[in-house]
Amino acid sequence: MTMNRNTLLVIIGVLAIATAIFGYQLYQERQKTGIEINVGKGGISIEKN
Repeated sequence: MTMNRNTLLVIIGVLAIATAIFGYQLYQERQKTGIEINVGKGGISIEKN
């Protein structure tokens, strides 16, 4: 019974960590402003994504 409980706890822990990672990635993706400013030889260019 102890082995089953430990296995279940490990699976729950892995799922919780995976959920946190995917949630953080989604948060980072939504924080992007959508505007890209480049300075190069041709001058300054501003692009909206």
